[in-house]
Amino acid sequence: MDITTESIRKLRERTGAGMMDCKRALESTGGDMEKAIEFLRKKGAAVGQKRADRSAKEGVIVTRVSPDGSRGVVVEVNCETDFVGRSEDFVAFAGTVAGAVLASRPSSLAELMELRVEGKSIAELQNDMLAKVGEKIEIRRFQVVEAGSGAVSAYTHLGNKIGVLVELAGPPGVGQGVGRDVAMQVAAMSPLVISRDQIEKETVERELEVYKAQAKNEGKPDHILEKIAGGKLEKFYQEVCLLEQTYIKDGGKTVKDVLQEEGQKVGGPIAVRRYFRYHLGEEAK
Repeated sequence: MDITTESIRKLRERTGAGMMDCKRALESTGGDMEKAIEFLRKKGAAVGQKRADRSAKEGVIVTRVSPDGSRGVVVEVNCETDFVGRSEDFVAFAGTVAGAVLASRPSSLAELMELRVEGKSIAELQNDMLAKVGEKIEIRRFQVVEAGSGAVSAYTHLGNKIGVLVELAGPPGVGQGVGRDVAMQVAAMSPLVISRDQIEKETVERELEVYKAQAKNEGKPDHILEKIAGGKLEKFYQEVCLLEQTYIKDGGKTVKDVLQEEGQKVGGPIAVRRYFRYHLGEEAK
């Protein structure tokens, strides 16, 4: 039987599936409409299209790092309910996606969906999962970090609701231990930047003006407004700059102190080159 545009349109009207999904279903079933509908239901495509407008903000953040620490990935996979997000099948699917990203380093979500794992594409595995749980399943975003000189470390927090990748630059021997600690710091304290020189001048000036206005409104004399604002700016740096934050494992140290101590152990300075922090459901930056 010939697969016509009209038959594809009719199948789409009955199932809500996409045009290409309908075409493949008809081709796979010799043009039999009822069998094509069953084909789509098994694959989850029909359900998925009907639920396309549903909100999928639950799910998990998954991180993976290669055994040698040269590469790391963080992936967000969403579903509609926390119940499904905590299920063994969904978590396993998210882990499969992260593993595929780590192995193949796709450059886009479209490329990721075409990756094959044990004979099936990620898109097919996603449809299988959708059909199994009856919820919208969405691979929302991912990030791949390749280490130059140094290593990549990862940490997940709050039941896989927060995931962090950190790339450290340093001599051979800079290990996963301090890297994981820094990733844990980023997860817990959510710094805006690594160091104060990364904060835009306009932001600094705005903060100073706010602090001076606050002091003036509190009745402080004009000649000490600059000093008060400068002190508050230092506290601002300590809150938003990773290196200046109080280390969560030792309140008597900063993150910079910890890196300096570790650098002495491994025989050279250690620097945080970059980090990525994913929080489930947050607006993409």
